[in-house]
Amino acid sequence: MRRTVVLGAAVMGGLACAEPRDAERGGDGAEARRPADSLVATAGDSTEVWFTLARPDTGNGRTCTERAIEIRRGATRLPVPLLYTGGAPEVVNDSTLRARLWNDCRPGEMYLVDLRNGRPVRERR
Repeated sequence: MRRTVVLGAAVMGGLACAEPRDAERGGDGAEARRPADSLVATAGDSTEVWFTLARPDTGNGRTCTERAIEIRRGATRLPVPLLYTGGAPEVVNDSTLRARLWNDCRPGEMYLVDLRNGRPVRERR
């Protein structure tokens, strides 16, 4: 009998410490629907450009998903700060990537991203 009580207490304790489901947190399961990381482009020296984070956005009466960019080289992962895009970036050369900033489901300014350090700089034309 004592063994059953101890086992029951352990199971109940484990359930009490479990993370709440989305409905209990007030969420809608958006974390589970987050798009998977996806390879977008590669540069000559095996540098890869990936879509990583995603944010839903709305604008002009429509809904879209804007994605963050991450530069990967071997085990190194370098997120590109503050640049969410709705379109695929393009590799300009072995050290530069071009991506368009998106906000409210609308394309904005073009940015050049240094593939060595991930720093975006607005492209001047």
